[in-house]
Amino acid sequence: MPSNTGSLVPRRTIGIGLVGFGTVGQGVWKHLEAQRADLNARLGIDLDLVRVAVRDARKPRAMSVEAARMTEDPFSVVDDPRVHIVCELMGGTEVAREVTLRALRAGKVVVSANKALIAEHGEEIFRLVREHGGRFFFEASVAGGIPIIKAIREGLVANRFDLICGIINGTTNYILSRMEKEKLPYETILADARRLGYVEADESLDLDGVDAFHKAGILAYLAHGKWVDAEHALVQGIRKVTLEDIGRARDFGYRIKLLAVIRRDFRSGWLTVGVYPALLPLDKLLARVDGAFNGITLVGDVVGAQTFVGRGAGQDATASAVIGDIVDALIALRDGGTKGLSAADLDFLDRLGEGVRMAEMHEIIGKFYLRLTLADRAGVLADVYRVFAEESLSIARVVQYEHEGKGTGTVTLSTYETSELVMERVLAKLRALNTVLEEPLLLRIFTPET
Repeated sequence: MPSNTGSLVPRRTIGIGLVGFGTVGQGVWKHLEAQRADLNARLGIDLDLVRVAVRDARKPRAMSVEAARMTEDPFSVVDDPRVHIVCELMGGTEVAREVTLRALRAGKVVVSANKALIAEHGEEIFRLVREHGGRFFFEASVAGGIPIIKAIREGLVANRFDLICGIINGTTNYILSRMEKEKLPYETILADARRLGYVEADESLDLDGVDAFHKAGILAYLAHGKWVDAEHALVQGIRKVTLEDIGRARDFGYRIKLLAVIRRDFRSGWLTVGVYPALLPLDKLLARVDGAFNGITLVGDVVGAQTFVGRGAGQDATASAVIGDIVDALIALRDGGTKGLSAADLDFLDRLGEGVRMAEMHEIIGKFYLRLTLADRAGVLADVYRVFAEESLSIARVVQYEHEGKGTGTVTLSTYETSELVMERVLAKLRALNTVLEEPLLLRIFTPET
């Protein structure tokens, strides 16, 4: 019989290094180890988990790694010639920035789940992608297991997005959902969230809307080519939302959610980005997203409204997104393809962002919910109504709740549509009334497309 003289193409070995080995890092390592044989067979490569950088190598962990593959020096992972893909999963921005920039300068692929790093240093990171020919993947930075970045960049690429809105912080959604369902106050649920490890070490990131704003900033850049800083955005958290507000919102036919909203007016050229507690109609899909889940609605000019719901946090959801990026990176390295944010993509985003400006306050229109704590005496409501009349703002509904024996009354109202500018003037006048005893609570009323 004739012998087979054909030659075999050698399989390429592609090395991965992890920088950061917390909850997400251990999840990524665990699933890559479990799936390595399948990935090798499917992709036709040899995947090598080369090294992992940790803060303290002596710390006990649920996922064990042999000492020879563990280091406390993150830069040794970046500089290792066997490492082709650097997974930055350490959190924070200072060392993470240095690790990312060093890897990109070396022309390596970087996979990151670090939304704060991207939001604060995205321009610098993407400039190095251009200059050094590396690639950067960051699906896990927004909405955990929901592939929202791929949806914007790939699946819905034919669309211009008038609106992107959603629940993109699982911690605050968990807190608000349990407050409503169990009729328990904010501090009680927050204590449980801390015990479960849902809250960031710096709690302000979750509770004050900063984490959600970082994610919203990334989505705004991908959809509109413009980076937005906090000075040009409305960023509020959930600390002032009470159990009573949640109940009153339901009386009005709404649920309160911490919402990220990105709106674009293509005719006027303005863009607005905000993160704030908002009242959503009870019959809307986003209003029914509970617990630590995330939900995002995209409204495109071609596809219309599309809503994505899934786990927004946790080891497995985030690890799934990271591994999805790793697989895309492996394919790109194997084939020399252009998966990942490339120089051509960045050129397109530059063109997309030309002429985009941040909206003025008089251009941002919406409805509002207002809670006032007033002195419990005759004529106080007349003062409130006069302020609204002076600004030609109509009140849609008023509910009065009295607190017996305290000399105060709480009045909750909702408005018809008006601008943020008018509402700012109304608030200033209400604060000046000596019958308004506490800082008014103002929430937006938002009606998504689905």
